[in-house]
Amino acid sequence: MLRRELLTLPVLAAAAPTAGLAEPAAAFAALAPRLEPFTAEYQLPALAAAVVQQGRIVAAGAVGTRRVATHIPVTIDDRFHIGSDTKAMTALLAAMLVESGRLGWDTTVAAIFPELVAAMAPGIGAVTLTQLLSHTSGIPGDNPAQERLLEQSLAQPGNLDELRYWIVARLVKQPLQSKPGAAFAYSNLGYLLAGAIIERLNAKTWEELVATRIFDPLGLRTAGFGPQSSLGRVDAPLGHLTLANGQLKAMLAGPNGDNPLVLGPAGTVHLSVLDFAVWAGWHAGAGKRPPALVQPATFETLHKMVITMPPKPGAAVGTPAQGGYGLGMGEVGMPFSSEPFLFHGGSNQLNLAYIMLQPKYDFAMVLMTNRGGDKADAALKALAALLYQDFGPAPKH
Repeated sequence: MLRRELLTLPVLAAAAPTAGLAEPAAAFAALAPRLEPFTAEYQLPALAAAVVQQGRIVAAGAVGTRRVATHIPVTIDDRFHIGSDTKAMTALLAAMLVESGRLGWDTTVAAIFPELVAAMAPGIGAVTLTQLLSHTSGIPGDNPAQERLLEQSLAQPGNLDELRYWIVARLVKQPLQSKPGAAFAYSNLGYLLAGAIIERLNAKTWEELVATRIFDPLGLRTAGFGPQSSLGRVDAPLGHLTLANGQLKAMLAGPNGDNPLVLGPAGTVHLSVLDFAVWAGWHAGAGKRPPALVQPATFETLHKMVITMPPKPGAAVGTPAQGGYGLGMGEVGMPFSSEPFLFHGGSNQLNLAYIMLQPKYDFAMVLMTNRGGDKADAALKALAALLYQDFGPAPKH
């Protein structure tokens, strides 16, 4: 049941029916009155959120400004950056290949890149697709050697798939930090390697595949890659850098407006809160609704936890700090729910987005803001508790 005061929220007409969701309710509750206090309390330039029940967006809103210290109001269709929440899309592409028989969850790096085997560091040839997607490959988390590869790749010729292959050819020479399958280490370059495997089998860039096989079937019309605003325009909420003095600096589209595009499989997608809700609601349905991109049994594989993560106090905001990790999503408990969530956080340090699913109840929440860091994290967690209290299906603590 909803709290009594929720009934005073304004009601907005629903957007046109979108692939991946059931026929929408006649209207959804406008969340702006709920969101606005958070922008002031947590110094957020903009904030957006949506709730999906049984495949229907039942509440949504977006408030604030696209650029700090200006008045450029956000709209419900504005694009926000979702960072590593993109990883579930890479896992879904891999799952499609597995269902087609062109790839297996136990396919190894050596099997896909036989020409690189002679130069591979010990153990890396035996790393499997499942291990890459669950961060159990043994590839270290982000480190200076990997950062140098990313920087150097920008000077290489070719399309993004060629740049990724250039990185892969050098990454596989670097030593593993643990035996494949033995330990969790959150690895963005592990996901880049998974993306390169997908590209090798399709002869297309990861971006082309995500756009045509995920965005288009689900009707995610606002979805794209890289900085959420267009070059030279403030046509979306800009990401914001937190300076040493605590002030926010708006970052325009450009080379410093996002992580390098070559990191796409690890996290460069942007889209509106409504389209993010469509993606989340479709995922929470676990195959109950079209489009049938993969079978329900494959959702079970994607949602099954592969490893339990050791607690990591001080983990960067947007990266896993506890719980379990499956294929592109983790599982965490929250103090406001007796049931765990399939969860991922995504941040390029300029933005933060959370996706929270309870497939058992066909329920989802998405939350997005255009700043990163601890204040953004605290805001989204507090907002999630409020929204779940109002709309959540499971028994509360």
